[in-house]
Amino acid sequence: MGILQIVSLGLVATLLIVLLKEQKTSIAFLLLLITVIIIFTTVLDQIKYIFSLLQYMADQAKVESVYFKTILKIIGIAYITEFGAQLIRDAGLNALASKVELVGKLFILMLAIPIITAVIETILDFIPGAAG
Repeated sequence: MGILQIVSLGLVATLLIVLLKEQKTSIAFLLLLITVIIIFTTVLDQIKYIFSLLQYMADQAKVESVYFKTILKIIGIAYITEFGAQLIRDAGLNALASKVELVGKLFILMLAIPIITAVIETILDFIPGAAG
């Protein structure tokens, strides 16, 4: 499915959701979820291609696997958190969406600690007299 079809699907779904929202909010939200799932599954091949390209570039740059995988996990958490929070906001639950975003940020921070530590250690190795 190309970008025109995806945008068209989004526009048609938006029109239907707006029309249904007044009388049948639960059906409108269900239509929103189904539309999002359809759009997401249509771009899975492109996502796989992006990940394989990133893996190739990391291999060429000789980036340690643990750092590369951690960065991919961080990116994944950021996208999943944003995706979930936006759906929760669409349901009208802004407070819950904010909490989901906070938890996502905490998970990102937990995953980033080894990378931050390695960067700090590398910087300290360049400063004379700072190591040790």
